[in-house]
Amino acid sequence: MTTAAHYHHHRSPLPLPPTATPTTPSASSPLQRLSTFKQSTNPFTESSIIGGGGGGGGGGGDDDPLAAIAASETLSQFLSPSFSPLAFSSTAISTNSAASAAETLVSGIRLLEHRLRDQVLSRHRDLLDHLSSLKDAESSVAVVRSSLDNLNSSIHRLRAEISVPNGQIRAKTIQLMNLNRAIEILDVSIRVLRLGKKLRDVMGEERLDLLKAAQICSEMMGIGRGEGGVEGVEVVEEEMRWAREAAERVRVEGTKVLERGVLGLNQAEVGSGLQVFYNLGELKETVEGLVKKYRDLGVKCIEGVFDMKAIGAGGGGGGGYGPGGVQRSGMPQIGSGAKAKEALWQRMGACMDQLDSLVVAVWHLQRVLYKKRDPFTHVLLLDEVIKDGDPMLTDRVWDSFVEAFSSQMKSAFTVSSFIKEILTTGYPKLYSMVDNLLERISRDTENVKGVLPAVSSDKKAQMLAALDIFQTSFLALCLGRLSDLVNSVFPMSSRGSVPSKDHVSKIVLRIQEEIEAVQFDSQLTLLVLREIGKVLQLLAERAEYQISTGPEARQITGPATSAQLKNFALCQHLQEIHARVSSLISGLPHQASDMLSTPLDALYGVAYVSVQSLFEAMLERLKSCILQIHDQNFGTIGIDSAMENNASPYMEELQKHILLFRSEFLSRLLPSSSSTSTGTETICTKLTRNMASMVLMFFMRHASLVRPLSESGKLRMARDMAELELAVGQNLFPVEQLGAHYRALRAFRPVIFLETSQLESSPLLQDLPPSVILHHLYSRGPDELLSPIQRNNLTPLRYSMWLDSQGEDQIWKGIKATLDDYAALVRARGDKEFSPVYPIMLRIGTSISENLAYSRNS
Repeated sequence: MTTAAHYHHHRSPLPLPPTATPTTPSASSPLQRLSTFKQSTNPFTESSIIGGGGGGGGGGGDDDPLAAIAASETLSQFLSPSFSPLAFSSTAISTNSAASAAETLVSGIRLLEHRLRDQVLSRHRDLLDHLSSLKDAESSVAVVRSSLDNLNSSIHRLRAEISVPNGQIRAKTIQLMNLNRAIEILDVSIRVLRLGKKLRDVMGEERLDLLKAAQICSEMMGIGRGEGGVEGVEVVEEEMRWAREAAERVRVEGTKVLERGVLGLNQAEVGSGLQVFYNLGELKETVEGLVKKYRDLGVKCIEGVFDMKAIGAGGGGGGGYGPGGVQRSGMPQIGSGAKAKEALWQRMGACMDQLDSLVVAVWHLQRVLYKKRDPFTHVLLLDEVIKDGDPMLTDRVWDSFVEAFSSQMKSAFTVSSFIKEILTTGYPKLYSMVDNLLERISRDTENVKGVLPAVSSDKKAQMLAALDIFQTSFLALCLGRLSDLVNSVFPMSSRGSVPSKDHVSKIVLRIQEEIEAVQFDSQLTLLVLREIGKVLQLLAERAEYQISTGPEARQITGPATSAQLKNFALCQHLQEIHARVSSLISGLPHQASDMLSTPLDALYGVAYVSVQSLFEAMLERLKSCILQIHDQNFGTIGIDSAMENNASPYMEELQKHILLFRSEFLSRLLPSSSSTSTGTETICTKLTRNMASMVLMFFMRHASLVRPLSESGKLRMARDMAELELAVGQNLFPVEQLGAHYRALRAFRPVIFLETSQLESSPLLQDLPPSVILHHLYSRGPDELLSPIQRNNLTPLRYSMWLDSQGEDQIWKGIKATLDDYAALVRARGDKEFSPVYPIMLRIGTSISENLAYSRNS
């Protein structure tokens, strides 16, 4: 059979007309592989199929018969997966196109056969090669099958030969395992018996070696837990029972040693106790249990501090306890409040002592854990108890204490009015107890090399924060006490009342008591000082409201009025408060001074304002007297005027006003020499000193402006200077203490008698302001040299006010303008010489500019 015939033989024929041959292609022919081709609506006739397939027998041409079949409306139906021969035949018969369909099918079959034949002929050599390869493969498979049969028979024979030895080996193996197990049990039993004998020897010694006993017990317990199979051995079980009893005894004795060392702060005993439990394998559990015990003791102590029954207050009408253990509405019996208060503070102190001992004990335990290592494994015991990320032992205990203490403080504040009142009024004592607790803990646990302190700064702050509720209440109470005292001394309802010295002393004493109560702690002192500052600010406001103003308070021509006397009293009282409070805080840190600087300045300012208007009015009156110097004739030439011993009228009037001011006002304002403390200066003393200095300088300014000034006029002016110096020194302020102003007055008197040629080289000029010298030189110059007053047509008062607002450089500019005018006038007149004062004034003015430039550069 040929290849083509073999191909057709294995396929079922398509439904054909009666004339079709049995060799036609089947339904599984290549027509089914055309299902992916897109159907076309173009007409497909038999003549086109034959034309496409009859192009010769070589290679079938370039036309694709499969594409032509897919494009045929009739043949393309055979490519559909859901093709039904019955439906196709029924359709052909019903449409009377059966013959046409049959012809089309026959033409398509012929075309496919023709192309298949061409393919077989073109690949004939390849097909023959594949056929020979198949024959070789069949012969190789036969050889392999024969070899597999031989191998299978060899395996069956080998299995039969080794089955018996395998069974024997298995039996011997089981026997060996049993022997090994028996040996292990015997070894364990022997080891247990030996360890039991050692343990009995150790436990029977007169002085029990806990470390060795603990090590042996741990080994025996480890054998019992880790190696099974000895449960049925009676002698071993007996030894294990006895070992457990011994371990319990060792545990009890080790606990005693450990607790004794912890409470006694004995590092050796603590280390021995820890080593016992490390040898027992129970170190972590034991340490945690001991820490929990101390923590519970501290918490219980804190919770029992405010137990009203234990305090012994009677608790009449109690009605239960609050959330922190404080008896609700618990009040002591009448007459027993003082005892209850004392008992409360005693319990608080005892609690602080116990907390200190517990925290230090836990820290001591932690300290030994930090240093102690196992002598054999060199393992740090702390690593066995505290793992990475776990809190330290002291932190666990302290956090519990802080939590319990905070709860108790809140409960005491909200539940018991009796305890709230005691802790609020006695907050400095409460704060001191807690602060002393923290101080003792720090002193005992800090500065130990290589060991952390028991309580860090943040942890301390947490304990102190628990007192904030009472701190706020205490500060409010402090502010209320002081404010009530100020309101009683300076009531808003009555203006014009003046407090007495007793009232002022009460205020100062109350402030002193508040500061002394908290002086032991700087932070608490600052908080109290802040409240005192509020009170001082309130005091300043109330005192300012009491100050009298108006003409009555400013009059200086008669005796002191009632309004002025009231202002004097206010000034003195406020000064006393300012001085005494400043003295109280002088020994405190500089933060205290900073805290009260603003309120004290406000208080000082009110005291200053209360008398400032009086001194301003007096200074204006004295200035008006001095301005009358310009109404005097100092240019008169005559021996009679020079020989007069009386002062000028303006000076007599000035002396009269100074005497009146001294007798009526300064005598009441200035402190006596016996009551004046060294280094202190009252407000009135300061105002008087400033007024005396300004009077001297004002006089020198206008004395230098006097023009003309004859020799007799100079004598008269020198006499006026002496009278002024005497009046100021005896009635206002010692002139020797006025410094530069007094030196200037003393220098100006001889300067006016110097010759002009001697003037520039005189050392007296160093004590005089340059403007005074320049103004005086106008009196020595010609009439053509106009002074700034003459040049600008100013009155002495207006010019003096201008001088008050200008510096020496600006004054020189005004004088320089007059000198320039004078120089221009001389040149215009054709004169070649200037007045002798002209170059002197230029050189003095130039030195002013040079000195000013130097000071700016430096």
